[in-house]
Amino acid sequence: MRDAGRLAAAIDVLGEIETRHRPVRLALKSWGDAARYAGAKDRAFVSGLVLDVLRRRRSLAWRMGDDGPRAAALAALRLHWDWPLDRVAEAAGEEPHGPGRLTDTERAALEQPRDLADAPAAVRGDYPDWLEAAFERAFGDDRAEQGAALSERAPVDLRVNLLKSGPERTLKALTPLHAEATGVLPTALRMPALDPTARSGAVEAIPQFSKGWFEVQDLGSQIAAAAAGEVKGKQVLDLCAGGGGKTLALAAAMGNTGQIYAYDSDARRLADTVRRGDRAGVRNLQVRSPLTPDALKGLEARMDVVFIDAPCSGTGSWRRHPDTKWRLTPETLQKRIADQDAVLDAGAAYVKPGGRMVYVTCSVLPDEDEDRVSAFLARTPGFQVRPATADPNLARWLTPDGFLRLSPKTSGTDGFFVAVLDKAPHGAP
Repeated sequence: MRDAGRLAAAIDVLGEIETRHRPVRLALKSWGDAARYAGAKDRAFVSGLVLDVLRRRRSLAWRMGDDGPRAAALAALRLHWDWPLDRVAEAAGEEPHGPGRLTDTERAALEQPRDLADAPAAVRGDYPDWLEAAFERAFGDDRAEQGAALSERAPVDLRVNLLKSGPERTLKALTPLHAEATGVLPTALRMPALDPTARSGAVEAIPQFSKGWFEVQDLGSQIAAAAAGEVKGKQVLDLCAGGGGKTLALAAAMGNTGQIYAYDSDARRLADTVRRGDRAGVRNLQVRSPLTPDALKGLEARMDVVFIDAPCSGTGSWRRHPDTKWRLTPETLQKRIADQDAVLDAGAAYVKPGGRMVYVTCSVLPDEDEDRVSAFLARTPGFQVRPATADPNLARWLTPDGFLRLSPKTSGTDGFFVAVLDKAPHGAP
């Protein structure tokens, strides 16, 4: 495909997402199924442009004075992909595959786009207006810059699996992909964000991936798992294990000592956990399926650590899933808040006296973070907040209340919130 056909395809996919409210993954799959002629590079181009438009939908519309998908796609090519205006014009006007010649208005807007400095914070930060109050609570005057950072492309982070390899050995294996140590956690490596037109999947092609030497895992997710503290020889319950990323990080930190239990309310999310655990060399893992009656029976008040990666809005992962920021609604947020309250109450029952509960969200919204912890403590005696980390390298991201708050702008990670709640030992007031 030439530039013209790729641009037209991206505009069509964006229109499908906007008019039919389809998730980007499904819209791209639908286009790909119909475009059998498209090669891997064509698909990467279309996907990359669609995702970059979704990341910055509001600011692109502001700068063009037009909120349609065509204007946003043209602006993304000119302003973020650094295409010369002549190349944008040629791609748009090429017949019969282009989306149509540039209008005088479009050409003028691409030559002299509106200045974002005059735009409201929610436009500069590319987030919905209804989240303005929450962003102001979380970030204050920095909210537009924080939102803009959440609109960038994310790097590829890797976690070295100490059960199979070490950082230096793994870095050597990843030399072709230019991975580097992050300097934040000893086991955390990073590859730069892919060019938007590049194909993904190169990491999985490295033979050492199949051998279990490393996992793809955002640095923020790795930090959240590290906030569980010392876990060797402990009894650990991962109550919302999902696909098992943090489960495997905890298991590696445990060094195959103690016991880690992985549970999720949705059995489908646990489908790959055993397979991934086997590849990683984990031998102290028990997967507890919700399909089994009383799956967690016998674990009550026995766990040293209950790790809760709570269901949330996902606002912290907008870099990777930009369409979700525009599909999030106040009603959905309220459902997630109810889920978070329920899972905190459930998790508390499994913490033994003197144990701890680690509450994690991939959200930057205080409604899902500090507010949920405060509400839990108000209705649950015997728990108290302790600093979420004692690691001086991570303590720079502690809030005054002792919570970890991570974001692309401050920590170079996805957005995460971590609270550690200690349960009083027997006999304590």
